[in-house]
Amino acid sequence: MHPEYALFYRELYEKHWWWRAREDLILETLERLAPGGRAGGPILDVGCGDGLFFEKLQRFGAVEGIEMDATGVAPTGRWRDRIRVQPFDASFQPGKTYALVLLLDVLEHFEDPVACLRRAVELLAPGGAILVTVPAFRALWTRHDEINRHFTRYTKRGLESVARAAGARVESSRYVFVWMAPAKLAVRLGESVRKRPPENPRIPAPWLNRALYRFSRIEHALLAPLPVPFGSSLIAVLRRDRESAPAAGPAAQTRSIR
Repeated sequence: MHPEYALFYRELYEKHWWWRAREDLILETLERLAPGGRAGGPILDVGCGDGLFFEKLQRFGAVEGIEMDATGVAPTGRWRDRIRVQPFDASFQPGKTYALVLLLDVLEHFEDPVACLRRAVELLAPGGAILVTVPAFRALWTRHDEINRHFTRYTKRGLESVARAAGARVESSRYVFVWMAPAKLAVRLGESVRKRPPENPRIPAPWLNRALYRFSRIEHALLAPLPVPFGSSLIAVLRRDRESAPAAGPAAQTRSIR
């Protein structure tokens, strides 16, 4: 993450309409995955930043995180004792497995996404789930992807290919933020005409911020049951492939998240 963007990240997460709407989508998905409100075991938030999502995640189970970019973690932050700052690879040895692993807009930051997802699969308890969100469609690439240091954007087929190579299967997936796809195409066209360096995102005026949040929530309520073929983001639930190797390390938890 760009250092200036990292400093502004907390305010974006707490106030920007897109982050608020995305959090709602994630919580709705978790509530479907964990009837009764519990994941059935510990939760790992990969790329957790400063633990900004931990407060909401606590109701699903014991939460901990790993963050690969130290600039995103405050040394005196509320959740610092639950966050390990290191690469998410074989060197990460938590000594347990997890009922739920979150990769929330994380996979696109890895040059080798298969290795990242394979490590997540290895850390799953039997019956565990991986929840993934990623930006969708390479055609929607803008300078925002550059400032976020993305390597790519995903389609359903592309994510399924990465999942298979990592020993996982996609249980469900859907495109979200449908209205943003044409908006991003327009931004990309404008950027092709006006060559300017990437700029940090800004929080819109309060009235517009509220309006965009509400519009996104209405869109989701209307389109969630439909097989929409596009959107600016993709959300998916993954499971370990039945034919893949068992989880690495001690199986500290055996209850499933269903």
